[in-house]
Amino acid sequence: MSLTASDIARIAKLARLELQPEQSERMLTQMNEFFAIVEKMRAVDTSGVAPLAHPAAAVSHIALRLRDDVATEPNQREANQRNAPAVENGLFLVPKVIE
Repeated sequence: MSLTASDIARIAKLARLELQPEQSERMLTQMNEFFAIVEKMRAVDTSGVAPLAHPAAAVSHIALRLRDDVATEPNQREANQRNAPAVENGLFLVPKVIE
């Protein structure tokens, strides 16, 4: 897939961007390079390759070094809310903005 200058102009209009001619040319080159990479990736034969649920699933013999999920900081809610204009039951109160 190759884009043209008119495609770039249409995309810029849809995105409400005002591109100068040199910016438009640079964008055309960059987007066509991007699509060339995508086409190369599509050309790779992936039949028979099972999708991975997680990237680490490809190297199942490697154990992930995960730390324990424990709180390391003390609860400082009161100190953090001391300067708040309005607090109720440990929650910040804000003005209603949606009817």
